[in-house]
Amino acid sequence: MRILVGYLISPEGQAALEAAVAEARLRDAKLVVLHSMRGGTRDEAEQVITYREQLEQIHEQLGAEDIDYEVRELVRGQSPAEDLIEFSAEEDVDLIVIGLRRRSPVGKLVLGSNAQDILLRADCPVLAVKADSEAEGA
Repeated sequence: MRILVGYLISPEGQAALEAAVAEARLRDAKLVVLHSMRGGTRDEAEQVITYREQLEQIHEQLGAEDIDYEVRELVRGQSPAEDLIEFSAEEDVDLIVIGLRRRSPVGKLVLGSNAQDILLRADCPVLAVKADSEAEGA
């Protein structure tokens, strides 16, 4: 079994990672941590350095866990939703884990384009988790 978690540097990304690690342990599954980067602009190039540092920390953290894992970064020029959906199909993923932001009443009408696309288009089950209120406010 393979579990894919879409990772962002955010409380939601951390909540998704924690949930995915718990699922991987529970199911004795391989965990794939995936960060999707569109690429192209200078700001994005600076973000790449930040994300690479964070992904290295995740690699070290998961190395201390008793689970099979890999950390991947995609720069395909696509949205994160497209990358996760395509990767899950290419790699025969059994479960996708994503983080959701808490929304205002108006924001609740639309989940967010990436989350909504993944929930509606994925060929496998999707576990959507929220960050706890305290982490979200930090």
